[in-house]
Amino acid sequence: MTLPPLTAPAPAVPAAESREARPPAGPLMRAVDLAVADLRRGGTVAILGADGRSILALAAEAATPETLARLAALAGASPEVVLSARRALVLGLGPEARGALIATPAGALSADTVVALTDPAHDARPAPGAFAVRPAAPAGCEDAAVALAKLARLLPAAVCAALPAVPASGLAAWAAGRRLLSVGAAEVLAYPWAAAASLRPVAEASVPLAGAPDTRIVAFRPADGGIEHLAIIVGRPSSDRPVLARLHSECFTGDILGSLRCDCGDQLRGAIEAMAREGSGVLVYLAQEGRGIGLVNKLRAYTLQDRGLDTLDANEQLGFEADERLYLQAAEILRQLGFRRVRLLTNNPDKVAALGQCGIEVVERVPHAFPANGHNERYLSTKARRFGHIF
Repeated sequence: MTLPPLTAPAPAVPAAESREARPPAGPLMRAVDLAVADLRRGGTVAILGADGRSILALAAEAATPETLARLAALAGASPEVVLSARRALVLGLGPEARGALIATPAGALSADTVVALTDPAHDARPAPGAFAVRPAAPAGCEDAAVALAKLARLLPAAVCAALPAVPASGLAAWAAGRRLLSVGAAEVLAYPWAAAASLRPVAEASVPLAGAPDTRIVAFRPADGGIEHLAIIVGRPSSDRPVLARLHSECFTGDILGSLRCDCGDQLRGAIEAMAREGSGVLVYLAQEGRGIGLVNKLRAYTLQDRGLDTLDANEQLGFEADERLYLQAAEILRQLGFRRVRLLTNNPDKVAALGQCGIEVVERVPHAFPANGHNERYLSTKARRFGHIF
């Protein structure tokens, strides 16, 4: 299959998600990708804000007595904990807000205190009055630190220290001299949309499936070499009419292991079967495990669910929004495949709205529900009651 050239302009980012950020160029995307990798390894990253402020950031999960001491020594300032607004809200530390909140300890910051603030798997909570909490500057360094942690699929929190003595023009050299990576806050915050807009097909193969032998898979990769998303094409769909389509976020436990906690495996296999019956269709398989929080954090959410929380509350206890997924990647893939009108297999009205915002017309929502299995009744009920899914 030869993909048609992408001649249309990149879709507009929904206003609620854009933070008014423009997608950065390829080299800047790679800087974000490198910073994400270093954060996952427990490294410290320098972040430059548009206002000239700069900070050093360490993932909250990497906080140990040694890493906290090194952070303080490098910055020459006392570290603070930066929380997502959602995590601060569930802890009762701050009002509902859009951006990050900064928690300053009354005394020296310890690794145990970082854990108490950021990890709901531990029952310890900060004592009342132990922290002064203030909002971070909108779309600034601290917001970017939390965004980097999310991109790294870590808990959405960081330990940060200001660099007031380092001028903005000299941050890159200062960081390089200390073998640290540096990145701009604007590039971090724009990265998800830049990566989606830069997706290009890199491989294609025929992959006969049970019940759908005429199936091909096309892999799409962003310009910085980051994570791939897949298009599973059943039959030979025509771009002249609305294609039967599904946006399916990966679910290792449901899709591969057959977990009974969710309905993801049923939805994946059911969509392919429906496309085979119809004669054609496109399933966009998105690398957005656990509603965008990643597999490890999904397992953490499962632990919280076993303690009585539902899937929405568990995600929020971890500090994430109820659903962290984006669908610009799916719209870009559909557009490059030549499909601008779809009949969408989904129970989720948010997917219908998101595709429409990204320039793909949903001419019909095709119901896609499956019976409960004895283990996922509460999960399905939560999807209907709190996420607005239509069953």
